[in-house]
Amino acid sequence: MTNNINTLPRSDDVVIVGGGLAGLFCALKLAPRPVILISAAPLGQGASSAWAQGGIAAAMAEGDTPEAHAADTVAVGCGIVDEAVALGIAREAAPRIHDLLAYGVPFDRDLEGRLAVGREAAHSARRIVHVRGDGAGAAIIAALSEAVRRTPSIRLIEGFVAEALLTEDGAVAGLRLREAGDAAAQPILLAARMVVLATGGIGHLYAVTTNPREASGSGLAIAARAGGVIADPEFVQFHPTAIMVGRDPAPLATEALRGEGATLINGRGEHFMAARHPLAELAPRDIVARGVFAEISAGRGAFLDARQALGARFGDRFPTVHASCMAAGMDPATQAIPIAPAAHYHMGGIAVDHRGRSSIDGLWAGGEVSSTGAHGANRLASNSLLEAVVYAARIADDIAGRTSPSPARLADAATPRGGAPDAAAVKRLRMLMSAHVGVIRDGYGLADAVRSFAALEREATSIAVRNMATAALLVAASAWNRRESRGAHFRSDHAADVPALAQRTMTTLAAVREVADSLSERPTPRTAQPMIA
Repeated sequence: MTNNINTLPRSDDVVIVGGGLAGLFCALKLAPRPVILISAAPLGQGASSAWAQGGIAAAMAEGDTPEAHAADTVAVGCGIVDEAVALGIAREAAPRIHDLLAYGVPFDRDLEGRLAVGREAAHSARRIVHVRGDGAGAAIIAALSEAVRRTPSIRLIEGFVAEALLTEDGAVAGLRLREAGDAAAQPILLAARMVVLATGGIGHLYAVTTNPREASGSGLAIAARAGGVIADPEFVQFHPTAIMVGRDPAPLATEALRGEGATLINGRGEHFMAARHPLAELAPRDIVARGVFAEISAGRGAFLDARQALGARFGDRFPTVHASCMAAGMDPATQAIPIAPAAHYHMGGIAVDHRGRSSIDGLWAGGEVSSTGAHGANRLASNSLLEAVVYAARIADDIAGRTSPSPARLADAATPRGGAPDAAAVKRLRMLMSAHVGVIRDGYGLADAVRSFAALEREATSIAVRNMATAALLVAASAWNRRESRGAHFRSDHAADVPALAQRTMTTLAAVREVADSLSERPTPRTAQPMIA
């Protein structure tokens, strides 16, 4: 049921922030326990999971195993995947797929009625379940949104953002909420002892991204500002094939296209990935993203060519990508698609244990805002939706075993009014992230970004901009600290991996502010950087 937020009683309800896959699935799994579900955008909109084209990885085909799936996950993660976490997620894939089927998700089936599976980059087997080729995310969110709306135990509040996490004696006490898009609105304090953050990723901190506007790092920021431990924030995955047609966010050309034989070419028609990796187009995403980036940087351009692999079948097999291209006046059946790498997925996030518990008592996190250890330095294709449902179910199980504590009594102290976001400041932040904390990084650029984000965090009059700066600072400072290249984190001034650094990052906002302070005290000299061929 949907309620006006002003009618909410003081209660012991579980509060879930986020209307994407993790939030919806967790709310449904908690039924009939009372849940308040807060979504910044109308349900079904504003969630990155709704835009996911690839599908869900699950070892359900004959001859495939969870162990093989976990091994692929570990291999792609570049030495810092938690192997027990990867295996646990892979083993829980089949039951979660059956849950989604029960909620009405129409996964593709073959002629014999079995789930159809496709192959994507760095998977050793065909194990991706899709919906109409490239519509899995939208179909899953639509089915779960409908299920949530008809579940009486779920109280849905749409159009509000959580701008602060309130704590008392180191434990969650509640949230400060504000109407989305209205910086002048009076904030609302909501007492809650059990909060699940499922607010999504950080893609919109970058100038070029495939993520919706809501993916601006708010959950990461409010957890960090409340003292939470943040894991692996430097590891940001850039999807190599965002469609460059002047849209923000950029439409995505799903990896499944390459799984079906589409190739990457430059403006000269040369297939450039074969010389970079034995798997060519199906190499891990970080390698493909750097290959595409290098061609663009060299002035040759980069294109996804499905003319021979799909041709006239393109529209039927991949209707979402087809529609995006046609809307831009381009027919992918007869033309190569212009592409560029775009911020796509954050491997880092709020550090959680195997039950989804954060370092703050009473706070759980699931989906992209969390960091479970499953992805390491480079996420395996289509593992994100799987991780979201697995951990959403685990969080629900963990909460179900708890008795509800009494709600906190939040002080009626004056709360800050939100200044209107400074459009120029937001644009500069996004440009700095793309230029200095993007596909290719170096110490000089990272230091400049860290100093800029720390200053913006201190000086921002808008709470929304301040939270963006906090999230950006966490990523940039951790990238500056990691003086090696590993997975999606590539530094041209430290281009090799360092075996001694094959471990996860655990940090706090206080720690990255110390980095910013140290960089502000001394300039960082620019040194000559090797070219990336």
